[in-house]
Amino acid sequence: MANCDNLFKKFNGEDCLEVTITKNNSLKGSRKALRTRIRNYFAENHSAYKPKFDTQGSYRMYTMIRTKDDTCDLDDGVYFKSNPENVSCKTLQQWVKDAVDGTTDATPIHKAKCITVDYKAGYNIDLPIFIFNKDVDLHPYLAIKDKGFKIDDPKEFYDEFNKEKNEVVQLTRIVRYLKAWCDNKRHKMPSGFAMTILAMKHLLTNDRDDVSLKYTLIEIEAELKSINGWKCIVPTTPKDNLFEDYDGKKNFLDNLSAFIADAKKAVDEEKNQLKASKLWKCHLGNRFPDGEDTDEKQVNINSLSPTIGPAKPYFGI
Repeated sequence: MANCDNLFKKFNGEDCLEVTITKNNSLKGSRKALRTRIRNYFAENHSAYKPKFDTQGSYRMYTMIRTKDDTCDLDDGVYFKSNPENVSCKTLQQWVKDAVDGTTDATPIHKAKCITVDYKAGYNIDLPIFIFNKDVDLHPYLAIKDKGFKIDDPKEFYDEFNKEKNEVVQLTRIVRYLKAWCDNKRHKMPSGFAMTILAMKHLLTNDRDDVSLKYTLIEIEAELKSINGWKCIVPTTPKDNLFEDYDGKKNFLDNLSAFIADAKKAVDEEKNQLKASKLWKCHLGNRFPDGEDTDEKQVNINSLSPTIGPAKPYFGI
């Protein structure tokens, strides 16, 4: 049947999901500038607070993708050893927001779990704020606006993912394909973090990425549709359920079922790579490469084949 592994590898590359070198360099430059502004702000206004930083999430795990709108994001954690003035989460977040205000023309956004800075170059940087005294605490505490500090450990998750990725390199690519699928469908689809966890738990490896993705999708569906299976538990601290308040269950499962149906057709039934690639494209978006029209190729090969007739003797009788 049609082998689309080479198309998936191309889809994963710099012309599709990979963030361009130019944009990646801009991201790193913007991150450095934000860190400088935050350090200077606290040194001048709240000198008892000495920020440290740790890049986390998909950027650090190499699962970041360029969306179909040609955007991407980076998470850069802002860490304080303590909260000497005992201010609320909202106030501490506001101070970080004040520190980065004016970096771009857009006003930073004060979200529940981070401050977001948008850039015209087509990316944003999220700044979650933590309190973490390594000498006392086992894990950091994330500031959540109006809800207080909640234990959360992005580095612990990174370490767990990195351990699994080192054992199975294919995991990173499958996560990126799943995130691309959610980005393409968008409406009430799960977060990239949720899809990363589902991939970690249900990955079925194969020499071919198209086959691996098909079986991974099947495993995810089987678990989510099982009795008490509708959940997505973070495997590390705080081990919460990302689907607890998620209201897109029907939409997600409908999209998942349709994806599996076409994945089976593409891998198990369709012999023509071009036709198989169009099945994948329905779910992964127009950036997914077109395959080769193997039917037409076979016709051309046949047209070039010499006509074979009865053998002639070397010598006349």
